[in-house]
Amino acid sequence: MPTDKEILEYHNKPRPGKIEVVPTKPCMSQGDLCLAYTPGVGLPCVKIQKNPDLSYDYTDKANLVGVITNGTAVLGLGNIGALAGKPVMEGKAVLFKRFADLDVFDIEIKTEDPDEFIQTVRLLEPTFGGINLEDIKAPDCFYIEDTLRREMNIPVFHDDQHGTAIISGAALINACRLTGREPEDLQVVVNGAGAAAIATARMYVSLGVKKENIIFVDSRGVIYQGRKQGMNPYKEEFAAATDKRTLADAAQGADVLLGLSVEGAFTTDLLRLLNKNPIIFALANPEPEIGYYEAKAVRPDAIIATGRSDYPNQVNNVLGFPYIFRGALDVRASAINEEMKLAAIHALAKLPREDVPDSVIRAYGGTALTFGPDYIIPKPLDSRVLLKITPAVARAAVETGVARTEISDPGAYIQALEARLGPEREIMRKIITRAQQNPKRIVLPEGDHPVILRAAHHAASEGIARPILLGSHEEIKDLARQLHVPLDGIEIIDPAQSPLFDQYTGKLHMMRARKGWGPAETRHQLKNRFVFGAMMVHEGMVDGQVHGISRSYPDAIRPVLQVISRRPGVSKVSGVYLMVFRDRILMFADATVNINPSSEDLAEIALLTAEMARFFDINPRIAMLSFSNFGDTRHPDAQRVEKAVEIAMKRDPSLTIDGEMQADTALVSEILNQHYPFNRLGAPANVLIFPELASGNIAYKLMQRLGGAKAVGPLLMGISRPFNVVQRDTDMENVVNVMAITVAQAQEFERKQQKKPSVFGHADPA
Repeated sequence: MPTDKEILEYHNKPRPGKIEVVPTKPCMSQGDLCLAYTPGVGLPCVKIQKNPDLSYDYTDKANLVGVITNGTAVLGLGNIGALAGKPVMEGKAVLFKRFADLDVFDIEIKTEDPDEFIQTVRLLEPTFGGINLEDIKAPDCFYIEDTLRREMNIPVFHDDQHGTAIISGAALINACRLTGREPEDLQVVVNGAGAAAIATARMYVSLGVKKENIIFVDSRGVIYQGRKQGMNPYKEEFAAATDKRTLADAAQGADVLLGLSVEGAFTTDLLRLLNKNPIIFALANPEPEIGYYEAKAVRPDAIIATGRSDYPNQVNNVLGFPYIFRGALDVRASAINEEMKLAAIHALAKLPREDVPDSVIRAYGGTALTFGPDYIIPKPLDSRVLLKITPAVARAAVETGVARTEISDPGAYIQALEARLGPEREIMRKIITRAQQNPKRIVLPEGDHPVILRAAHHAASEGIARPILLGSHEEIKDLARQLHVPLDGIEIIDPAQSPLFDQYTGKLHMMRARKGWGPAETRHQLKNRFVFGAMMVHEGMVDGQVHGISRSYPDAIRPVLQVISRRPGVSKVSGVYLMVFRDRILMFADATVNINPSSEDLAEIALLTAEMARFFDINPRIAMLSFSNFGDTRHPDAQRVEKAVEIAMKRDPSLTIDGEMQADTALVSEILNQHYPFNRLGAPANVLIFPELASGNIAYKLMQRLGGAKAVGPLLMGISRPFNVVQRDTDMENVVNVMAITVAQAQEFERKQQKKPSVFGHADPA
C-alpha cells in the first residue's frame, strides 16, 4: 500500500489534480483561431439550432459524460460534502478516459436537498451525452435517479447502485455455473440495505432469483413484513415473510451471502451456517465483511468475491460503467435500461470462460488465470471487456428502441473500439478481419509450448487460422488439459509417427544432396519440427508457418532457409518490425537478419519494406538512416547509405525515399523541412531503414522498453512462401498477430498464384 506522503504527492505533483482539458484540434495560427472560435464557430451553432441532433456531430457531446455528486455518501468516508468528494470524481474521470476513451467534466453540487440537486442536473442536459451520478446517500439516490431518468433525454446512471449489481451479477452467473445451481433455486441473504444492496437484489431478481428467496438484513436485523423501525419504501420492497430476526437466523442453510455493509460484519461462525459450496460476496469497501483468506480457512468449499484487488474475484465497478456508457453514447441512447444492463452482465460473465491474454496475466503477477472458483469475473485491466461489453450494450439499446442511431457495420464498430485501445489494435484488427475472410492452414512446429497452444486455440476460435500443431499427441493433449484449453478446430501431427516423414525424407534429400546432406543426415534434420513444418509448406500441405518462441532467432530462421527459397530477384531475406506508438506507426528494418548490409542489400530491404508497408495499408515514406545528414559527413558508412538510396530509386522511381539522414531529421517535420527543404519525403518518415543490424536491433528494443512502443513481428521479407519467425519468449497476443499476418500473406500468395489482381495493388509481400 502507498504511504500517505506518496498518495498526497500523486494528487499534488507535478500539477494539482488528475485531469486536464486537452484540445483535439490545432490552434496554432490565425486560421485555426478563425475555425475554432469566431467567425467559424457560428456555422455549427446555426446548424445545431435547426437540428439539435447535430450537436453529436459538431461537439464533444457524443463523447462527454458528467460525473456528478453532492458528496453525501463518498466511498468509505460517508457524508464529507461536495468539495471533499472532488478527488473521487476526478478519479472517476480518469477511469472513464483510461478504459473507454470517454471525456468527463466532474461537477460537485453543494446541496443535500434532492430537489435542488435534480434541478441543477436537469439544466445541464445540453452539455452531456450521459450523466454518471456518484456518491449520493440512500434513499435520496433512488428518488434523484428515478426523477432524472424520467425527465432527461440522455442516459442517467447511478453507478453506486448499478455498477455493483452488474459486476456481482456476472459473478453470480459464473458461481452458479461452477456449483451446479440455478438462480431460481438460490436462497440469498443480503447484509446491508443501502443503494447498492437494493439495486443488486433487484438485478438478481432479473437474473432469475426468486424475490421471496431473498432476505435483507440491516443494522436492526432482518427486514421482515410488518417491521416499523428504520424502514423506507425501498426496504419495504424486499420485506420478507419470515420469522427470522438475526443475520445468523437468515444465514442458516443459505446458498448466497452478499455483504454490502461494513468491515467485520461476517464471522467464521456465521460462514459455518451456510449451505455447502456457498457463494460469499463480501463487498464492503475499503475492507470486506470478512477477509478472503479468513473465509477460505473456514469454508474452503466457498466461492468468494470481495472489492479488493489483492484478493481473487474483485468486484470492481470499473468493469462496468466505462463500457456501458461507451456503448450507450455510441448509439446516442436516451437511457440506460434494464436490457442494456443485462446485456453487460451476460457479456461480462462469458469472458472468464475464455483464454486470458498474456498482457492481462503479466499485469497481475504472471499467475495463470483459468475459469474456476478463484476466477469468475474478468480482471479490471483486461482490454477485452471493451470489445465484448460495449457492443452488447449498444446492440441492446438499438433492440429496445432507446438508440438514436444504429451500428450499421458491427465489424467496423469493433475496429473503431480497437482503435480507442491504440494504433496497434486498429491496424491488427484490419489484418485479423482479412484473415477471417479466408482462414488458412498455419503449421506451428512448437505445438507443445503453452503460449503456442493458447495462441492456436485463440486463432481457431476466432476464425483467424486453421492451426496445425506439431508434436506428440499425448503431450499436447495433456498440456491442453492442464491449461484448460479446448482443442476444437486444431489438428495435431506427430512428425515421428506421420507417413509424411518417409515421403519428405526423399524429397528433402534431393533438395539438399549437393549441400552435404546424405540420407542419414536428411532423416536427422527432418526430425527437427521446424524443418518438417517447412516441408509441409513447401509441398503445399499447409499455407504458412510460424515458429521461434523456444529458440534464438538465428536457430529458428536457419531451418526455414534450408527448405524454402527466396523470392525470385531477391538476394537476401530480411526482417521488419511494426513499431506501434501512441500517435503513430513506424516500420523498422532490418533489425533481425543482416548484420552489415551492402548498399545493394539496403536498397533491397527498402523496397521489400515498402511492399510490406502497403500490405498494411501504409503509404511508405522511407528514410535511410545514418549518423550523417545529406552528405554533411563524408564517411564510407554514410556513403554506403547514400548509394543505397540511388539504387532503390533506380529500381522503383515511384518510391518516396530519401537519405542518408539522422533519425530526428527523419521524424521531426520542423528539422526535415526547415533545415532540408529539398528533401523528397515532405513529411516525417514512417519507414526507417537502419544501416546495420546493431543499430536496428538496439533501436527497436529501446523503443519497446523505454519508448512505450508495441513491437509486432518480426516479419520475414523476401522469402517465397508465407513464413514468420517470432522472437524467443514472445507473448500469446504477438503470436496470434503474427499468425493473422501470415494468413493474410498466404491469401495474397494464393491470389498471385491464381494470377488474379491483388486487392493491395502490389507484389506479394511474403
